[in-house]
This record gives sequence, structure tokens and C-alpha cells, in this order.
Amino acid sequence: MNKHRYTLEKGSKKYHCPDCNKKTFVRYIDTETGDYLPEQYGRCDRESKCSYHLNPYLDGYAKMIWEQEQKVTGVTKVTVPKQKYFRTQPKPQPNPEPVFFDFKTFKQTLQPERYEKNTFIQNLFYRVQFPFEVDEVTKVIQLYRLGTVANGYRAGANTFPFIDIKGNVRAIQVKQFDQKNHTTGTDFLHSIIEKHHTRNNKPLPEWLEAYTKQDKRISCLFGEHLLSKYHSNPVALVEAPKTAVYGTLYFGLPETPESLIWLAVYNKSSCSFDKLKALKGRFVYVFPDLSKDGNTFKEWETKAKEYESRLPGTRFIFSDLLEQLAPERDKSEGNDLADYLIKQDWRLFRKRNIQEQPPQPEPEKVTKVTHQQNILFSHVAPLPKVEVFKTERIEHPIKEQPQNWINDIAELENYFASIELPTQPVKLNRCSTITDCSLFIESHFATVKANNGKRTFLPYMNRLQELKQVLTINSN
Repeated sequence: MNKHRYTLEKGSKKYHCPDCNKKTFVRYIDTETGDYLPEQYGRCDRESKCSYHLNPYLDGYAKMIWEQEQKVTGVTKVTVPKQKYFRTQPKPQPNPEPVFFDFKTFKQTLQPERYEKNTFIQNLFYRVQFPFEVDEVTKVIQLYRLGTVANGYRAGANTFPFIDIKGNVRAIQVKQFDQKNHTTGTDFLHSIIEKHHTRNNKPLPEWLEAYTKQDKRISCLFGEHLLSKYHSNPVALVEAPKTAVYGTLYFGLPETPESLIWLAVYNKSSCSFDKLKALKGRFVYVFPDLSKDGNTFKEWETKAKEYESRLPGTRFIFSDLLEQLAPERDKSEGNDLADYLIKQDWRLFRKRNIQEQPPQPEPEKVTKVTHQQNILFSHVAPLPKVEVFKTERIEHPIKEQPQNWINDIAELENYFASIELPTQPVKLNRCSTITDCSLFIESHFATVKANNGKRTFLPYMNRLQELKQVLTINSN
């Protein structure tokens, strides 16, 4: 019986998962007939949040089909060994050269005017609990080459390009977010372009024709291109690109040799040797997503032990902070580091250096870092360990002499109450646009009132005054 007769279908086609009912299900096919197996056989891509996977080799289906076929063909115990001599053993084929994403098409996602419509980016400015400065977000956009889908059913979605260490674009993931930056839709840019051409009866571009024929497209780490620029920096490895972006926003850009480079593998099953071999010789701090019974953590830790033996000078250091402190509900929902970071004030993470100089490599062991030892979080002391899982705002640890903003707040409130707020987007400055003035004003007033006089929150007051100035100029 051929082990590889039944395989998961290649390509981007998805079905509704029989367990979670999300359209993230890949079905098994019979490679000899080209037919699908019964609809329950397949794997859900939501590996941490659903983990449904029914394998035909594990439940007896493949054996049953094989036995039925033996009865039909009349193959006996005598004839089966003889048949082996008539089978031609396939010769091992070299791995085909990857086909890269069209660079010109990729550059179109980076057009500056598109960021005004990018929900993910605009949320970072205005809707998260602790909005980021424009300059900080701009630097991260440039670092990872984040872009925007301008038109179609994914308009306003963020693009996460997977760029390899040589600067080639391997794939571009497209993610649509709601106003809380929760994912509402996932796609790939090549798939969107392919659907557009098919729907309009247009032939595919030559590059796309070749690109879609290859089996493996996400064949590098997200952020891998940074390894060629920062030759010796330690790496923080997470599952999703969004988590890598949040990690950089909180812990800062790799501006010194000790600073972290935040990279992502794409999903749970993508923690493979082919991808991680690019990390040879590095210290790698690993933050697996939460999962039921800690399965993801255990799987990645087991793989890392094997990878270390094949990558001289490489050391994988696992943080089990989330595993120890997260409630069971968060584990069953597959929460990740980003879900906890976003509840904290990012300024607290910039008060001290993120980490000290790493020790000399000891590649023979995988180190598990507990919450007491975790150097990535040591800089937020005196922040109690349980605070990572609370939703309340955290007060600034340094006492400041408060400056009273009551009069300024009252003056701004009177101004905004006296005018008719625009319903159309308002360009606040060259890098940011307010898409909902009412929501922007409400959230900023709530912040400055709760933190009256604290210099850390002065940017919120400044943005309100900047908006007043823009609206005053526009009304004249």
C-alpha cells in the first residue's frame, strides 16, 4: 500500500471545517483517481484554535480501501511480492527553484496614500487602548514592508510580505481586521489577483501562471530579510506576522546588536527546518501560541531540540510565561503574545533595555525560560506577573508632578460640542487620517481625563489640539 496515495489537496481551495465550521478546511484527495475522500477527511488550518485533523491512515480508511481492492483484483500473497519487481522506483527529484512574487505588483501595495485606508494601521493610531506614535508605526511599516490592498473585496486589508534573506518576495499574506484589530478574513495576494482575472475572463500574467504551479509558496520566515541587515542580533520567533509586528512596536526596532529581531513562521505547522535553518548561529527566543494542553509548545520544543543538532551555534530558548499564567479559556482560544501585549502601555516597555547581552552559545540544550527568568519581561518590573493577563490600564511606574489639564480639556470639549463634526475622513497629518472623528474624540478624551497631567499621555492631548486646528482651518 502506497503511503502517499492520500494527500492533502494542494493550492488555496478551502472548505467548511466539520468541527468549527470556518472555511479553513483542506480535504484529502486520492492521487491515483483524483477524487476527494469522504468530506470528513482533512485538516483545519486553524491549528491552535480548532486542531481538527482526520487522517485516513490513522482511522483505518486507507487499509479498508486497500483490502477491498485486493479482493477485486484477485491479488494473492504469492503475486504481491512479484509485482514489486515490475514497479519502477521513482528517482529522487531535485527541489525545483522557487518562483518569486512579481516585485512590481508587490511595490504597488506600498503606495503611501493607501495607508489612510488600512484598518490595521489606523487602529494602531487611534483605536487600540494605548495608541502608538506616528513615527513608531511608520518605522515598523518600513521595516517589514507592510502594505495595503486598495480595491476589491479585501479593500483596506493589510499585506504581510514574506521576503527571504536575499530580498526575494516569496508570498504576500492579506489580512482583514475589525476595529479591535481582530482578524476577520485571511487571503493571499496571488489568490486575489488570480480570482480577479478568472472572473473577468482575462489570461493570468505570465509570472502568476508559473507562481501558482509551485507547491510551496510561503517558503521563508516573515521578516527573514532583516537577517541580512542585522547579522548577529538575537531573534524573537512567533507564529503570526501580526505578533511579530506587535513585538517590534513594544520592544523597539533592532537598533543595537543586542536588540531583538521579531520574526514569524506563519502558522503552527510552519515551524519547519527548511524555514528555521536561516537562523543558524543565532540566539532564538521562542514564543509559541497558546493551545489546548500546550500541544503547540510541546511540538515546537521537540522540533527545536532536533534542529539545534543540525544548526551549529544555534540556541532555541523557550518562554513558558504564557503557558504558566494563561487561563484555560485563553489556551482553548489559541491566544498569542500579541493578545497580552496590546493591553499594556507600550511606553513601559521602552524604559529599560529589552535584554542584556546574551551568554555564549550552548547549542546542545534547548533552554526553557520561566517567568522568573524571562529576560524579555524583566524590564517591566515592578509590573506583577499577573498584570500581563489583566485588561486595566497600568499606571506609569515613575511618579510625576502632574500638570493640570482641566482647563484645556474643558476648552476642547466646548469647541467640539459647538461644531458639526465631519462625517468624512479627516487628514490629521501627512502620515495619518482620522476615519471616524466622533470615535477618535471620545477615546482621546477618555484617556486624557483618566490620566490628567501625566506627561506620558500628553500625545493624546496634542492630537486633540491638532484636530481642532485642522478643523478650524478647514472651516475658514
